[in-house]
Amino acid sequence: MSALLEVSGISVSFDGFRAINNLSFSIGPAELRAIIGPNGAGKTTFMDIVTGKTRPDQGTITFGERAVSLLGMSEARIAREGIGRKFQRPTVFEDQSVQDNLLLALKAARSPWCVLIWKPKASDLARVQVLAHEVGLADQLQRKSGELSHGQKQWLEIAMLLAQEPRLLLVDEPAAGMTPSEREQTTSLLVSLAKTRAVVVVEHDMDFVRRLNCRVTVLHEGAVLAEGSLDHVTRDQQVISVYLGRG
Repeated sequence: MSALLEVSGISVSFDGFRAINNLSFSIGPAELRAIIGPNGAGKTTFMDIVTGKTRPDQGTITFGERAVSLLGMSEARIAREGIGRKFQRPTVFEDQSVQDNLLLALKAARSPWCVLIWKPKASDLARVQVLAHEVGLADQLQRKSGELSHGQKQWLEIAMLLAQEPRLLLVDEPAAGMTPSEREQTTSLLVSLAKTRAVVVVEHDMDFVRRLNCRVTVLHEGAVLAEGSLDHVTRDQQVISVYLGRG
């Protein structure tokens, strides 16, 4: 099966510091992947490059069956192509209900002219129900988002991204600050989402990564150090010396 996202030989430097160093990475259309590595390994910069926030100095990035180049595309265009990114801190409209947050996310996927005259139809409300159910918030639709727990806000933000029907989801440290039961539910959610789309999870928490039970890519100094199952990479001597052996 051909890759959904293909990153080949990308490098980027900031003020002489090479944050990404000849990095290559690919992921299939329905795959869950964890990215781990020490602070400064290039995990965030990698996501910035894929989403168009940072332009690489060299290399190629292609997406989809037609292998469309993402280089030179704006962040908004890349999002429309089907790449969604969830940052570590949830950003939801706290004074709005869960339902209204999801309706706004549906609305954001429409053209500017449609937005001006847009009113939710029965099909929009039905879609919101499906999204809320998918992330475990079906019984919270009328609740103000500011009243949700930290974990529930994370799920709401994932649902808001899903409203735009991404084919690739980039998720930054989803387990941070969650209760054990929330972490368990988040594991199930990410595994379920990866059945129909590509999901990349950047995470520090090894226990959480183990629960995901997926292929792991280890970054170090802006390059791929190792790749494989968690058991495989955690036995790698280089990974042990630069990452796991710390502390």
